[in-house]
Amino acid sequence: MELRQQALAALRLSDPEAKSQMALDLYAQSAHLNIATDMELPVPPPASLPGHPERPELKAHTEVARRSPATLPGRAALLHAIAHIEFNAINLALDAIWRFAGMPEAYYRDWLQVAGEEAKHFRLLRTHLQTMGYDYGDFPAHQGLWTMCERTAHDIVARMALVPRTLEARGLDATPLIQAKLHQVGTDDALAAIAILDIILREEVGHVAIGNRWYRHLCDRQGLDAEAHYAELVLRHQAPRPRPPFNTQARRAAGFTETELRWLQE
Repeated sequence: MELRQQALAALRLSDPEAKSQMALDLYAQSAHLNIATDMELPVPPPASLPGHPERPELKAHTEVARRSPATLPGRAALLHAIAHIEFNAINLALDAIWRFAGMPEAYYRDWLQVAGEEAKHFRLLRTHLQTMGYDYGDFPAHQGLWTMCERTAHDIVARMALVPRTLEARGLDATPLIQAKLHQVGTDDALAAIAILDIILREEVGHVAIGNRWYRHLCDRQGLDAEAHYAELVLRHQAPRPRPPFNTQARRAAGFTETELRWLQE
């Protein structure tokens, strides 16, 4: 099989179970997949990307109500929001594989790893929601991550800068805060969710590191100053400025420089 064509096929699947299973299967077969690194694939109609189910209902992020994790429905809504982020993250990784030609084979294998691990995260959260009496699709969700994917569809440098190392890096900061709230609740379902988030946080550090690595590779290849160009891309594409508190330990592990960490604090 050819990886980039298969990644596009997976991206277009609308059923969450089928999409996550295909991502996992491709990751398991990684060593045996052919990669046509220079092949330009036909771009499907934008409305077909990504494939997503009829539910959850998609709203603007300002219209998605927040609920207290002190209640079971509130915890389910919180975990549903994270599951939706992970579902979108599968799409983002698959899109990074098929859309951008001309990268080293290691780039495509890195993003296949991300797709497979995001699929695992989504399934862990969905299964946990089901034990709580809920399922993916039971609450409204928003498409903030995919919006930035669309804005950077024609610029791989911007994609690496503003999706993994900006939007997804926010998860490194937010996860310990969410875990602290769940720990205060202390119910069995909350403690089980904390354990799932431990897995997600550990692997998300690696995903952000992949974004950092390929962003710097591209900047070096194009003769760009990575730190200065990042600030320019944030303005050009109206990327949200991350807000404190920051998980500086996780961000350092993911490859952020001390200069970049100081910039966040300014």
